[in-house]
Amino acid sequence: MLHHLPLPDMVSPRLRLAAFLAILFLACPMGLIAATAKSPKLPRRAPVPQLQERPADPPPGVVPVPAAKPGEADFPKPKEAVKPNAAETTLPQLTPENPGAVPLPPQKPAKATTDAKEPMKPSETKPEKKPIPPDPRSTIIPLNPMPDEEVACRTRLKALGVEFEEHEAERDAEIGCSIPYPIVLKTLGGGINLEPKAELNCTMAQAAARFMSTSVAPAVKSQFNADVKTVSQASAYVCRPRHNGRKMSEHAFGNALDIASFTLTDGTKVDIEPVPPQKNASFLSKIRKAACGPFKTVLGPGSDPDHSLHFHIDLEPRRNGGTFCQ
Repeated sequence: MLHHLPLPDMVSPRLRLAAFLAILFLACPMGLIAATAKSPKLPRRAPVPQLQERPADPPPGVVPVPAAKPGEADFPKPKEAVKPNAAETTLPQLTPENPGAVPLPPQKPAKATTDAKEPMKPSETKPEKKPIPPDPRSTIIPLNPMPDEEVACRTRLKALGVEFEEHEAERDAEIGCSIPYPIVLKTLGGGINLEPKAELNCTMAQAAARFMSTSVAPAVKSQFNADVKTVSQASAYVCRPRHNGRKMSEHAFGNALDIASFTLTDGTKVDIEPVPPQKNASFLSKIRKAACGPFKTVLGPGSDPDHSLHFHIDLEPRRNGGTFCQ
């Protein structure tokens, strides 16, 4: 290469070598600069990629769970309200060919959804109570002269020693009350006074007088060794319906009597009350049972709050001649 340099012949080989080295020294930096300008800058030390270990295969019968992404472990996602499709969550079934699969629980059949709404049930309404026809006793018009049965009833009262007086007919067509041939009782026979006086129909007055002579008077003699002097009544004829308002009370026909107490000849007073003294309680229980039969309705303490302080006795007509005692 040196022999191609344009140097004079008289130049010695040493000079030629020095010139060549000088030219080479100047040419090399220029080449490095050009090569550096054309090639990209590289880092001094390239990062070495880290090798990740391959996760071990899960044991048979265990379904692998996908690894959480970075940052998800610290902030778990809330469960979604919407259930995924069954096809997306179906696990492999346990079969002889696949013994490691997880058995699936039995799937419930999905309910069919329709846009049609169920028909509304009709509101339960209580059946209206049918009106009760008026009592036929409220339409009886008194006759003159008095019927024979009314005359015979008065004759029997006198035979029992009952003191009474006649009273004009009671009738209220609007409400339904009626006593065609009432009487006003002063005594109940056998020297038993009735206070205050009681307006009743003759049949009821006769039944009350007989009850006193056949049941009450003997019970008083046996229990207290005395006689009945006075019977205090709380109600006789009253023009009103029953407390439920559907039927007329038997008081509206003079067909009922409420007894509040008994006063004896020795001064003893026996009140009808919820919790009477033992001696009085025995007497009251005896006559209360005795009244069930001669009278069709017997009510007293314990039957309802309205009868806690008296005995109610009446002759209300009932089917087959039955009684109601409570």
